[in-house]
Amino acid sequence: MTDVSNQKRLAAAILKCGVNRVWIDPEQMEKVSGAITREDLRGLVKEGVIQRKDAAGVSRGRARERDQKRREGRRTGQGSRKGTTHARLSKKRRWIRKIRSQRRLLRGLREEGKLDASAYRRLYRKAKGGEFRSTAHLGSVAAQAPGQTGKVSQADKAKKQKEA
Repeated sequence: MTDVSNQKRLAAAILKCGVNRVWIDPEQMEKVSGAITREDLRGLVKEGVIQRKDAAGVSRGRARERDQKRREGRRTGQGSRKGTTHARLSKKRRWIRKIRSQRRLLRGLREEGKLDASAYRRLYRKAKGGEFRSTAHLGSVAAQAPGQTGKVSQADKAKKQKEA
């Protein structure tokens, strides 16, 4: 095996990379050891005898997998948390998320005809005042609210029959 360290160093300068990224075809070693000048080496690069290896990088595959799990709600237990509750999701963001879902529910009930205008307005104001913990709480209050119309969907009837 001939020593081609000098050729490798010159090739690295030509290819604008580090010495470790220079690849020399093992079957063409004699040809490479005969190349002394930069011009000779440039010719060998053109022929494909000397090539530059791709830079090794860190794969994002595992990170993408982990991020997907987090989107699904996994890997977010106590041991994985750094910030306080409000640092992770601000009070304002939490409020916005809650009030929007409650207002969506109220609109849906009104459009289905389960709430008349005055009951809708009354519950809307209560929601704005922060009276309901969640949409489930709001739904249970809306079910007993005065001003709820007698229109009940087939699904609601089936649910009541199942409970009885």
